[in-house]
Order: sequence, then structure tokens, then C-alpha cells
Amino acid sequence: MVIVAGVLALQGDIEEHVQALDRALRELGVDYRIVLVKKVDQLSKIDLITIPGGESTTIGFVSRRTGILDKLKERIENGLPTLGTCAGMVMMAKEVRDAVVGETSQPLLGVMDISVIRNVFGRQRESFEVDLKIPVLGNQPFRAVFIRAPAAVRCWNDAQPLATLRHERYGDLIVMVRQRNMLACAFHPELVLDTRVHRYFICEVAGLVQR
Repeated sequence: MVIVAGVLALQGDIEEHVQALDRALRELGVDYRIVLVKKVDQLSKIDLITIPGGESTTIGFVSRRTGILDKLKERIENGLPTLGTCAGMVMMAKEVRDAVVGETSQPLLGVMDISVIRNVFGRQRESFEVDLKIPVLGNQPFRAVFIRAPAAVRCWNDAQPLATLRHERYGDLIVMVRQRNMLACAFHPELVLDTRVHRYFICEVAGLVQR
């Protein structure tokens, strides 16, 4: 079996996602192909997809204009394994507001039962790295990169928080969450060499590789 891994290639750190998937799939020792998803018809030919960090508003409007938004939503709801990081987490959420401007009217996939605040840790100058405890990845902390990061303040139904980070105003914010075939991270696992998040996504969330 050849795993066809898609990267939504409309805006954001696309190449970093390609490189992270490449590292993870090579480490897992499987046959694979990585596809840059820019057209609707490509969505029917992939086994999983990642939604990069970037500008969630831009990704939303471009995906709606190209027709990808509705088709991708349909595929995810029908089981397509999906990993969203930073802006990708925003795109996947059913509820979104901004830490500064409040309610937003941006186009969303709206597939995960999470309520997200954009820019909750501040703007670009407040970006930071932290060793994050993520029990599903093992005992070793994961070096998480937060850049103008969102976070979830609430999840419901079968959405399961996998990692939290303390915030002076909001308390424990959810920065990694899984719901069935979906995984969302507030941070950027594609920006570090540690492939555990991507391998967890491929093996446990997508169920495409046996460890």
C-alpha cells in the first residue's frame, strides 16, 4: 500500500509540513507519496491531509473561492484523517473568536467540537517555545513552537484534550486535541525535527500504519 499524504497548499508553512510528513513517513518505513492539494479533485485521491499554520482567514477565503472548503469538510466528516496546526486548528473549530477583535466571520471547516480563541498568547513578538507534556507521545516532553498561536478554551462530545498549557488569564488552555479522525495542535510540530506528533497522527489517528 502506498500512503498518499496531502498538504493543503493554499497559504502558510506548506513546505515545512511536506518535510515533516516526509521525515515521519520515512521513519515509519512505509511507501508514500506527498501531494500539494490545490484543487478540489485532488481531495478524492488522498489518504490523509494536514492543514498548515499561516493566516486562517486567508486559508478560509481561498479554500471557499476554490471550492475546496465544502468538499474538504465533507471528506473530513466522512472520515478523512486530518491534522491541523495553528491556523489549521482555527479552521477545524466549530467556534472561533479573536483575543482582540472578538467574534470573527471567517470561513471555517467547522468539523471539531472545540471553541478556539485566535492569538490568545499575543501577536508575533509574543511567540515562544516550551517543553510540553503530551502523555500520548510518551514521557519525553515535546518542544512546542507557538507563533501567534490560538488555543481551545472548551471542547465537548468526544473531543479529547491531549495537552494543556497554563495561561494567566484563561487558566489551562487546550493546545492539542483529538476527535475521532481529527487532530488539532495550537503549536507547530512541523517546525521541529521531533516527528512524534506526525507519527501519532499517521499511526493512531489515521490508523494507516501499525507501530
